[in-house]
Amino acid sequence: MSHTHHQTPRHGDDVHRPEHEHDRDIHHDHDDRGQAEILELDAEVLAQHMADVIAWLPLKSEPRQIVDLGCGTGAGTFALLERFPDAHVTGVDSSAGHLRLLHEKAAVRGVEGRTRTVRADLDASHWPDLGRPDLVWASASLHHMADPGRALASVRELLAPGGLFAVVELTDFPRFLPAHAPEKRPGLEERVHAATDSFHAERVPHRGADWRTTLTAAGFTVEDERTLTVDVAGERSEAVGRYAYGSLQRIRAVAAPALGAEDLAALDELLDTSGPNCLLHREDLAVRTERTVWAARRA
Repeated sequence: MSHTHHQTPRHGDDVHRPEHEHDRDIHHDHDDRGQAEILELDAEVLAQHMADVIAWLPLKSEPRQIVDLGCGTGAGTFALLERFPDAHVTGVDSSAGHLRLLHEKAAVRGVEGRTRTVRADLDASHWPDLGRPDLVWASASLHHMADPGRALASVRELLAPGGLFAVVELTDFPRFLPAHAPEKRPGLEERVHAATDSFHAERVPHRGADWRTTLTAAGFTVEDERTLTVDVAGERSEAVGRYAYGSLQRIRAVAAPALGAEDLAALDELLDTSGPNCLLHREDLAVRTERTVWAARRA
């Protein structure tokens, strides 16, 4: 879950930025497609987890109008539509490609009459008309905001009185390999992520934030907060291997300059689809991370 910051994301979208301004348009479509693939895998692998989060929300009544901020390719949108069969969901994102894919999927699923897509930059001072929702959903999108306080003020103005704002954020990027892997360089995955820390601290400073304080400052009442453990074994979903591969492939460019030669060679071996040690051949992969959910009410 791509932004100027794109308000989508998901964990893989921060890790590739063209070095020069004139490269941006050349790389944009390719990067957009690559991120869409990660978002689709994220939705497939974590579908049950997403459903559990939505079922947990402390709703006073079933919402009829929902806004999905930073909707990406629609993981949250379709989970919300399934959970609330009488609801209409407006998906908002800055990526035209992601919104186009969401629209196509809505048509295939027969729910195009219950969905609307709006392309918008959520860092803008004025948002387009998004109706008067009684539920606003923001999954892995708030940490991309340049000014989260301003965005939260916009959400509060948007919500119907008594409406609920659900904020879902990864506490960290998912891990896929067991600690002893790969055999030649145990602990490689942790070192790869450590190598990207300074990059993300500079470009996505709000990742990992405690949103309770910011939500309260914006005039919300945080009614509940929960941290959920995600642990999806590879044998439960064949998509785990592709998810692991796509995720590590996307962070390689950022991690490479800070990795030692042996670690970089081991990472490339995991990403070599023609080699016997490719991630896609491993049977010990899992998706391990945590997500925190804040349920905030507009007074």
